[in-house]
Amino acid sequence: MPRPLSFREIEAFRAVMQAGTTTAAAQLLHTTQPSVSRLLAQMQAGAGLKLFDMHKGRLRPTPEALELFATVQQHFVGLERIERDLQGLRLSGAGTLRIGCTPALGLSVLPAVVHAFAQQHPSTPISLQTLGTPHLREGLQLGQFDLVVSTMAIEAPDLSASVLHRSQAVCVMHPGHTLAQREELHVSDLADQLLLTLNADDNIFLQLQQTMQRHGVQARSTIETTYSSTICCLAAEGTGIGVVNPYVASKFAAELAIRPLLPQCAVEIALALPLHRAPSARADVFVQLLQQHLQTGKGPG
Repeated sequence: MPRPLSFREIEAFRAVMQAGTTTAAAQLLHTTQPSVSRLLAQMQAGAGLKLFDMHKGRLRPTPEALELFATVQQHFVGLERIERDLQGLRLSGAGTLRIGCTPALGLSVLPAVVHAFAQQHPSTPISLQTLGTPHLREGLQLGQFDLVVSTMAIEAPDLSASVLHRSQAVCVMHPGHTLAQREELHVSDLADQLLLTLNADDNIFLQLQQTMQRHGVQARSTIETTYSSTICCLAAEGTGIGVVNPYVASKFAAELAIRPLLPQCAVEIALALPLHRAPSARADVFVQLLQQHLQTGKGPG
């Protein structure tokens, strides 16, 4: 009476169909020829079908065996795909590592960390997208990113946020600027200067504006722009003096005079992760590399 077939019986049947003989099939399965023959006999009895006959001393598959083999192959292709996927997950986690960051970090800190991750996990696709903080928050909430790194706090009830690194804003100017002779600058030194600033919603701008108001300092004029890198380029041209985060400033060190600013304007690197799902193994590795990069002093301190 027909019965459900065991996996070992199906595996032996597939090996014989592939190898052509029970001896060769036994080698594929790392077992003995009698064991394969016994499994084939059990399978034919359990299936209630004649799957092979003998022709000139060799096994010959029947049409039923050929049709069954096509179905078995589809099954094993799926199993092999599962094993390949498991191997990939063991090596580097699932799918593409999707990182969102602010433009300043995309220019300064993140390239070195992405490089280190790619060296360790060369088969993992990486997506690195630079956006403003509101768009980063929205993308993380919508599941478009595995993690987000920002120079501004990203807060929401469904997100987990932490500070990875703290530093202070710096003044940037052309090396020939009169203020470049000083080791550090006070906000009062910005009086009557052409000031290069970020947009009004930027955290550095807000801190700088409040500090200048407390000290009664007024710039001669201002040029407002979106990116710290643009401020650095303008300062390198001798256009004016800017206040930016130290991460971007360090990338223009050969072209600029970079000086600490007092009172200090705090700059933070913040990490945000979704609360509704656990971080993937690849995201954990990336965060560890980012922390190591910041802690070893490769980023500005």
